[in-house]
Amino acid sequence: MRHFDLVVIGSGPGGQKAAIQASKLGKSVVVIEKMQFVGGVAINTGTIPSKALREAVLDLKATARAIMSVGNGTIAGGGGSGGAGANGAGGAMLDRKATISTLVASCNRVIRAEIDVLRRSLISNGVEVLYGVGSLASTDTIVVESEHSVETVGALNIVIATGTTPTEPPEIPFDGINIITSDQILSLEYLPSSMIVVGGGVIGSEYASMLASLGVRITLIEGRPRLLDFLDSEICEAFQYHLRQTGATLRLGEKVVSIKKIPPPLGSRVNAPRGVSGGSEMVEAMLESGKTIRADCLMYCVGRQGATDRLNLSNAGLTADERGRIKVNAFYQTAIPNIYACGDVIGFPALASTSMEQGRLAACHMFGERADSVPELFPYGIYAIPEISMVGWTEERLTKEGVPYEVGVAQYKETARGQLLGDEIGMLKLLIHQESGVVLGVHIIGSQSTELIHIGQAVMAFKGTVDYFVNTVFNYPTLAECYKVAAFNARNKLRSI
Repeated sequence: MRHFDLVVIGSGPGGQKAAIQASKLGKSVVVIEKMQFVGGVAINTGTIPSKALREAVLDLKATARAIMSVGNGTIAGGGGSGGAGANGAGGAMLDRKATISTLVASCNRVIRAEIDVLRRSLISNGVEVLYGVGSLASTDTIVVESEHSVETVGALNIVIATGTTPTEPPEIPFDGINIITSDQILSLEYLPSSMIVVGGGVIGSEYASMLASLGVRITLIEGRPRLLDFLDSEICEAFQYHLRQTGATLRLGEKVVSIKKIPPPLGSRVNAPRGVSGGSEMVEAMLESGKTIRADCLMYCVGRQGATDRLNLSNAGLTADERGRIKVNAFYQTAIPNIYACGDVIGFPALASTSMEQGRLAACHMFGERADSVPELFPYGIYAIPEISMVGWTEERLTKEGVPYEVGVAQYKETARGQLLGDEIGMLKLLIHQESGVVLGVHIIGSQSTELIHIGQAVMAFKGTVDYFVNTVFNYPTLAECYKVAAFNARNKLRSI
């Protein structure tokens, strides 16, 4: 039996960073991956595919707008991540089977490239990869079962980074065609003309906005009174408004009580995902309020389950909760000191970026290496259309905690870059302390928000004040100018107090 300083189960964002960090500390490391390729859910079915799909959708929309412009003899108006003008028309122009093929091909190219980048990174850092299902035989022994062999490895330390799988309630007749999970979106053979999305969290909101932008008639059902309730309420309201502008119907505060497949109305032609003209089935969702909603396809996005069922946790004295999540302390240690867990398998925030940091910190802690991190400044990115990002406090939290604050707002359309992008709804919002001027939070909706947020994040890390943005010169024209506009807006409000 071979022994390693660290055995990592799962090669997603958390696992890969834990492995590479440990290797850089001179430790022997092996990663166990059950899929055929490294990268886990993040690269193969989750984060990268969904973001690749978003970029492909935006490219397709831009092409559709250009064709419309030539056909009409006019120049298309604003678009960017905020322009809704071409959504419906663009969707109508698209051949639905050709569209899904184009989108999938674009996504697969990105996925293959990312797998290759990660594989080379692991090799260059001296990390070995074993392909197979890893399970715990004890607190320091892991069994790796592949199709043709079984190997047992010993470990001084273990990191569990197995991620999650979509929740699939047994009463819902999932078939991968008419009723799907978010992991199956790229397996569709046909872009449906209508879709029900159950669940208004990050995944549901992202896919709903992408598909609505392509002209798919979306009904988004969320049991809470608003989407993405961890966001600043004003940003959330702007996003919901934009979704409705693209033609999506939001059923907020509603719960689904039953989902079933039904035959289409007599004589109708259903654009089913199967790719057959005049599809043979539709989906019906019954809501708790008594409403009935029908569509060609339904995507179920209510929660994800920790992928822990094949780990044999009990062999190491560990347990998972009802959602398959593993409890850890501030250092990402489980109840067994030499076994750590990171990433989606430990729950919120379940972002690729935070998972990477958790993996790095876990590896540093287990080998006694000092590592500093600022969890309260972890940024959040929602890759919807338009994209959204935030860092720091929200208005709701500041009010609840009794912190005096002021708000500075900049609209993208106030900047030359915003006009060049044609982004009519983009907005950047600064929250600053009313007395000290220290920046407490940044919230952005619009083009490139997930990039733009890092300027605010850096200033907050150094306890910077709003004056930094007032006195700084930004390249022109850039969206970064929004920080200066918002800073002046906040300063003007403070002077009137």
